[in-house]
Amino acid sequence: MDPRETTDPSVPPGPLTHLSLRDSSEVQLQSDEPSLLGNWTRCEQTVWILHAKVAQKSYGNEKRFFCPPPCVYLAGPGWRVKPRQDQAHQSAETGPTVCGYMGLDGASGSAPETQKLNFEEQPDSREFGCAKTLYISDADKRKHFRLVLRLVLRGGRELGTFHSRLIKVISKPSQKKQSLKNTDPTVSTRYLSVEDGAFVASARQWAAFTLHLADGHCSQGDFPPQEGYIRYGSLVQLVCTVTGITLPPMIIRKVAKQCALLDVDEPISQLHKCAFQFPGDTPGGAGTYLCLATEKVVRFQASLCPKEANRALLNDSSCWTIIGTESVEFSFSTSLACTLEPVTPVPLISTLESPPSGPPSTPPPQLSGGGDVATLELHGENFHAGLKVWFGDVEAETMYRSPRSLVCVVPDVAAFGSDWRWLRTPITVPVSLLRGDALLYPSAFSFTYTPEYSARPRLPNAQEPAPDADTLLESIHHEFTRTNFHLFCPI
Repeated sequence: MDPRETTDPSVPPGPLTHLSLRDSSEVQLQSDEPSLLGNWTRCEQTVWILHAKVAQKSYGNEKRFFCPPPCVYLAGPGWRVKPRQDQAHQSAETGPTVCGYMGLDGASGSAPETQKLNFEEQPDSREFGCAKTLYISDADKRKHFRLVLRLVLRGGRELGTFHSRLIKVISKPSQKKQSLKNTDPTVSTRYLSVEDGAFVASARQWAAFTLHLADGHCSQGDFPPQEGYIRYGSLVQLVCTVTGITLPPMIIRKVAKQCALLDVDEPISQLHKCAFQFPGDTPGGAGTYLCLATEKVVRFQASLCPKEANRALLNDSSCWTIIGTESVEFSFSTSLACTLEPVTPVPLISTLESPPSGPPSTPPPQLSGGGDVATLELHGENFHAGLKVWFGDVEAETMYRSPRSLVCVVPDVAAFGSDWRWLRTPITVPVSLLRGDALLYPSAFSFTYTPEYSARPRLPNAQEPAPDADTLLESIHHEFTRTNFHLFCPI
């Protein structure tokens, strides 16, 4: 008998309809067995490199150190995992468990200089190190280069070599009367940073901020970002890219000869001097400005220029330089890996999409897991034939296309539950890459299985189902395995 023709609710369901579905609040990725992904997560390690997008070339004997200095953060519980038995002889050693060396990649001629990084533990349990004395000389004729970070574990084992994003070389002729503070930014330069939820001034650490165009007509404390170009005189808001902490909305001003120009409205440009004025000052006054004093962020009361009323006199600590920054993050986990090979190159996933089919003008097909095989294409870098795609704890059939493309078969949703075959609520699983020696590379991407319901025509005189009836059972033959898949990357 077709279960769709059963109109008597007292008739017990047949084998096909006895799905033993959990309550919607319980349909999750749960298992009594130890989770492989959980083991990997407990040993996850992340290497995070921050640097400027541009670097000034040095001339002659001068050394224009990169400003701000490239920074490296080591995060994740894996850095604090005790050594295995075969490394027990190292446990008696003291000091950092990893040592870093940073320099420029493959420059022609002599071997590039490197700087040793001394990692220090931060209040948030991350390890921090920075390279304050790196520079590029005029003998290096490249227009672009990358930073190279080499990490060595205690005992001398190579963890790997990590590369930064591309850095553009800009040329600015040397000035004979340049002062010491301009040629050596490590002497007096301070950077805006965030520590323990507060803004601070630091001689070594710096935070990356996004510059939002704010709406001055909103109520106090509510400044949604606006679209448009940021110009001097605009109301802007600085938002820390890591913590999300923001400074109050301020007016950005162009600076020339230690003065804030109050009537300039041209577009802003990086590497130019600027100042941030707090709004709400008395009309005709010089205003107060964001200022770094020793290790604190304070307000500086400016004064009007005696000769020009459209200029405000500032101090050194109220004059800022904006520069574009880049960051790159590498994550891996060695929980089950028994290898002495370096963890690099770390594969990075940039996008997930369904492979296109049909003419180029047609949109990509919707992924469907019915009777057809659903495939997913991963775009990124550093891919190789030894990688497999994993959905949660489930391995997917993987095909290698190129160093920038992998294609995999999406596992059936039944692989994520033992006593149910139907989706009642969406299920999201993380997408990871696994090397042949069990080295895991987590990613920021997830994959969501979403149930699709379809109503069937009701028979005459059929009773209405109870409010809590399982609508999935109503269409079991039509919707036994049909599922929509949706992709998203958490921001």
